[in-house]
Amino acid sequence: MTSDSKLSKRLSRRKFLVTSGVVGAAGLAGCNSQSDGDGSDGDGDGSGDGSSDGGSQNEGSSGGGGSETSLLNAEGSSTVYPISNKGSSYWNSNAPPSDGEYWGANDEGSVPGWDEIDTDMLIADYFASQFGFEATDQRSDPPFQTTVGLSHSGTGCEAVVDGLVDIGNSSGPITAELDWSEQRAQETVVDNVVGRDGQPVVVSSDVSDAGVSQLTGDQIRAIYQGEVDNWSDLDGVDYDQEIYVIGRAEGSGTDTSFRLNMLGDADAPMEVDTRQGQNQQVAQLVSQNQGAIAYMALAFTSDQVQPIGIDFDGTLYEPDPDAENTIFDSDYPLNRNLHMYTLVEDSNPNGGGLDRREAAFLSMFLTEFGQVTFVEDNNYIPLPTSDLEEMKSKVNELKP
Repeated sequence: MTSDSKLSKRLSRRKFLVTSGVVGAAGLAGCNSQSDGDGSDGDGDGSGDGSSDGGSQNEGSSGGGGSETSLLNAEGSSTVYPISNKGSSYWNSNAPPSDGEYWGANDEGSVPGWDEIDTDMLIADYFASQFGFEATDQRSDPPFQTTVGLSHSGTGCEAVVDGLVDIGNSSGPITAELDWSEQRAQETVVDNVVGRDGQPVVVSSDVSDAGVSQLTGDQIRAIYQGEVDNWSDLDGVDYDQEIYVIGRAEGSGTDTSFRLNMLGDADAPMEVDTRQGQNQQVAQLVSQNQGAIAYMALAFTSDQVQPIGIDFDGTLYEPDPDAENTIFDSDYPLNRNLHMYTLVEDSNPNGGGLDRREAAFLSMFLTEFGQVTFVEDNNYIPLPTSDLEEMKSKVNELKP
């Protein structure tokens, strides 16, 4: 994470993308044409419905009482996508507080964290109003629309730096994704961390059925560095089956984080049988092939794509949140932050790297409601209290 101190250098390179006409139904749902994860190369632009060529900055983007209401768009990591896209869907619905299932309370119950909020405002109206936007009081008509595209962490980082999107979703640090120094990152973007992923290593069901429920870190490194090619080559494994080694696409945050945390370098060489652009595609390959092993995001595991325990230097981290040491722990070596990067703006009245739209949208994730609904319910790890308060302090600077 970046420091809370004022950033020493401000840039103003954002190009706001403005909606032309009415956003379509897919946009209102927080989705776009890429939402199913199609396309193995992950090179789609992820701009979503309603983007325009050569987007330009609207008047009032630096604050001015919330006059900036252009489309807020995000793009990037398929790992962060479930969090960001679900949040976009909720935002665009602008559900009333009588809903109870998605927002507010009713006779059947209330949403998580409602005691902390307890408002008579619609969901997007509530969060946007805290940053100077005028409430619409209309379901499915928030103060501004949001949309989320699906690509790679590296693509999302590049897009936000180039001013093509407002938020760049990444499951790897931008320093590793773009080969930047920490200083350059701090001067260019703000690192808005919304949750964590206990990045699991998964195996196909036949491997699990053969009794492989855990491996050591050294064994996993040996597999991904091409030192073994059959499960029976591993000590303690009695399963004569070739290992089908699956990796994520180069440039994805999942790949960058795995190399960095497991192999010791973001550019460490690996030997894999195939690479896939999205977590969804990795999960499908694992479920359809014998002898498979892969690394991916927690949100995409299942009975057919099962996480295994990993023994790092004598400490076994298990895929069970109730175990003594689990892959959900912050000290699990493959644990990683999930980022929603924004570009530093010199026009912000109080510094930082957010405009009021971004601050309003991000503030929704930085509540008990947001951490449970968008992070935990997607099988990710909520932020510890200290980290959550640090993230809140960044967005709260933009409150009028």
